[in-house]
Amino acid sequence: MKRIDPADLAVFLAIATHRSFRKAAVELGVTASALSHSLRAIEERLGLRLLNRTTRSVALTEAGERLSQRLKPAFRDIDDALEDLNTFRDTPMGTLRINASLPSAHLVLLPIVTRFLAAYPGISVEIGIEAAMIDVVSAGFDAGVRFGEVIAQDMIAMPIGPRQRSAVVASAAFFEKHPKPLLPQDLLHLPCIRLRFASGIYYRWEFERGGQEIEIEVDGPLTLTEQDLTIDASLAGSGIGYTFEGAVEEHIARGRLIRVLEDWCPYYPGFFLYYPSRRQVPAALRAFIDFARHGD
Repeated sequence: MKRIDPADLAVFLAIATHRSFRKAAVELGVTASALSHSLRAIEERLGLRLLNRTTRSVALTEAGERLSQRLKPAFRDIDDALEDLNTFRDTPMGTLRINASLPSAHLVLLPIVTRFLAAYPGISVEIGIEAAMIDVVSAGFDAGVRFGEVIAQDMIAMPIGPRQRSAVVASAAFFEKHPKPLLPQDLLHLPCIRLRFASGIYYRWEFERGGQEIEIEVDGPLTLTEQDLTIDASLAGSGIGYTFEGAVEEHIARGRLIRVLEDWCPYYPGFFLYYPSRRQVPAALRAFIDFARHGD
């Protein structure tokens, strides 16, 4: 078997990680056609097919899966070895990749990142938005930002940003046609904007007052799979929406949305920054953790 260049193995690993030539090409800064040509050359030298690819999907063969699993820790060791060199710098450098949900990016991550970049000009930050939880390690991210209760147990997590609170809102035009709910149970008789997760499960609206906790499975003609669209739909009069207080404060202040059931809306612990517990923390991430923790 002809010797395989480590750079070619990095190409294969990027494609295997993303399951996409296009996304791997963006990461490596080359064209998708160039990656396809490189992969064919690798497979010819190995005498094995590593990927099954169609116009719509990329899947690893058994040989490709085995090679991918062996290469991932090896390349992490190489990254860690190079990361050690940052200890010789006066200030950290490099690229920090963070995966986040869209609400967490809007409400807490972007404001912190903006100040962080001003303080550390040698670091660049890439934020990847995903509605669903992903394996940040296998996807090539250094860290993620999500609600604390959905973070995997094998991750180190720290609070980032203030506590969050929910808000139940609808447009003034909507409440001209429908009564305002006085209790969470009243929502069962009103058209609400539902949120469905990628798993197919509908989100149950959470309420709490005086130690009494209630979850309501609302109904309505409109269902969304992206929470941020709830605000647009509420503004348009499509129904009652359940969202983050911080995301609708200005709309409420300007009278574009009317808030109800405020005394039933609980505070959440807020968002958490999380990262793997079993690998060396890169200098750029370590600097970001310290920056976010101290609120600089």
